[in-house]
Amino acid sequence: MTAMVTPFTPDGRALDLECAAGLATSLIDLGNDGLVVNGTTGEAPTTSDAEKAALIRTVVAAVGHRATVVAGVGTYDTEHSKRLARQAAAAGAHGILVVTPYYSRPPQYGLIAHFTAVADATELPVMLYDIPPRTAVAFEADTLCTLAAHPRIIAIKDARNDLHFCAEMISRTGLHYYSGDDPLNLPFLALGAVGFVSVIGHVAADRLRMMHDAFTDGDIEAARALHVALFPLHRAMRRVGGAVFGKLAVGLSWRDVGTTRLPLPPPTGDQVAAVAADLAEAGVPFSTAQFPRRPVAERRVPTNKASQTKQPVPIP
Repeated sequence: MTAMVTPFTPDGRALDLECAAGLATSLIDLGNDGLVVNGTTGEAPTTSDAEKAALIRTVVAAVGHRATVVAGVGTYDTEHSKRLARQAAAAGAHGILVVTPYYSRPPQYGLIAHFTAVADATELPVMLYDIPPRTAVAFEADTLCTLAAHPRIIAIKDARNDLHFCAEMISRTGLHYYSGDDPLNLPFLALGAVGFVSVIGHVAADRLRMMHDAFTDGDIEAARALHVALFPLHRAMRRVGGAVFGKLAVGLSWRDVGTTRLPLPPPTGDQVAAVAADLAEAGVPFSTAQFPRRPVAERRVPTNKASQTKQPVPIP
């Protein structure tokens, strides 16, 4: 799944819903099984509740019959998160992503109470989101084991950069683990993860699918080659951050989706040039004139048995 950017009008004041529908369709055509909307990459901290609902409805209408649409609903206010979860369900989302409450740093029993309350607010399946570098609070092992017993808490997006903890929790909780940190996508598969919630998937979902398929087919050499070939995209994302990279990469390879809202500033000219060079090194077709992206069949990817057509990977 790709954590989709939120297209804005050129002045950033409003959503560009027509563009959002087109982007969602393009991303599924590129090879994504699903999309996460209203996440951090989608600039959820700077979009209103009404905008979040409109975006979910638009994406579900565009691709909901072909893909899983997961809506980010996490905040540091439990009641607000519950309202967003109910809103997401009413808008047609297939699942919800709930991040650990940020800034307030609740204790572990507070996390259990928070996530249980949000999970109880709807009938939607829940993906937890663990990213302590941004939230300042991390799940402890016993907390995850407790939450995993909830019938609707079925998955986790892990961005804590701790492979040992990931491996232990996969073995203990039964949660469907998704890599939330693109440079660790292949190591996560080796530990038992089922997939990725990616940012580079905006321009590389086809190769991420190939890597996943190669690994599950036992062709570890091909999976590793695909993983290594994506290093320039990881570097590009580190230059400017996920949301800025996502919008810049989409703008270069598909069409303009607007700039980011403050406090995320638009990229500088030097950053645009550097990211463009990274895209070129990774073999991503792009145009600084923002010409339409070339069809997937024309994309330059390594040739190996994983490039054969396969059925979509099921999303739990």
